[in-house]
Amino acid sequence: MSGLTRRGAILYGSALLGLSACGNGVGGSGAAQLDARVDATRDFLRDRYPGTVDLTNRASGVLYMPLMTEAGLFFGGAYGQGALRINDITVDYYSATQASWGLQVGAQQYAHALFFMTPQALADFRRADGWVAGADAKYATPEGGGSLGADTTTTTSPVVAMVFGQAGFIAGATVEGTKYTRIIP
Repeated sequence: MSGLTRRGAILYGSALLGLSACGNGVGGSGAAQLDARVDATRDFLRDRYPGTVDLTNRASGVLYMPLMTEAGLFFGGAYGQGALRINDITVDYYSATQASWGLQVGAQQYAHALFFMTPQALADFRRADGWVAGADAKYATPEGGGSLGADTTTTTSPVVAMVFGQAGFIAGATVEGTKYTRIIP
């Protein structure tokens, strides 16, 4: 049996990503179903990480991504859909995509939320034609698994990202390099 060729690796990785995306529950879901998932994600954050209540109250808007599915075998990608909420009212729907390459194998699912802490950061996100999360997004991680502290990172950063609910077999999850595009579900 011959070794795995580059073309074979790309096809295998694409198939793996396609199969994992089939189970992520975002295909053709419609606005009502997506809003229900966003509600569940928001409630999970409030219940599990009480510090996010204050963070949400101080934010100009929050983008909830209830389910990201990521898979890779040397080449990888991730996809998910979510909603931008201002004052807890959905104003837009977004898809999130990632592409990567390198030493990676496996699949995972996770959720994340972007807290836009300034009106300018929110306006820049909404105005952009495909916004890419980068160095301006700072990570907030719950310490001890239960609380989210409002430190200088969360109080001075224009965008705070929180990744949670990881399940699967790929080390780590990040929003760095994720492209967000407005959609109509």
